[in-house]
Amino acid sequence: MQYLLMIYQNEAEYAAFEANAEQRQKMMGEYQTFTQSIVASGNFKGGDRLQPTTTSTTVRVRDGKVLTTDGPFAETREQLGGYYMIEAGNLDEAVGIAARIPGARFGSIEVRPIWQYDH
Repeated sequence: MQYLLMIYQNEAEYAAFEANAEQRQKMMGEYQTFTQSIVASGNFKGGDRLQPTTTSTTVRVRDGKVLTTDGPFAETREQLGGYYMIEAGNLDEAVGIAARIPGARFGSIEVRPIWQYDH
């Protein structure tokens, strides 16, 4: 089964963390190691880091009209910063993989099964 592992973090706290070049390099190295490990194990299906929420646009359709708003859908303490799409045998395996994501130490990882459509 496929799972989406969504990486949430506080953007302001993360920006302060990233301002420290040594910390940033260490964390990027940890992400690279993690990513290589799930590629090698066959769990990796895809993933990317997202631009900050200040670059997002929210789309709604109301009464047939398309409405756009700059920014994220809702104000929250943590924002979606990236994701991994993985293949795992069950939820326990997916949770185990999610727990190894470096960002889990200072943010949260939402694990959600993918509803796969037959095309």
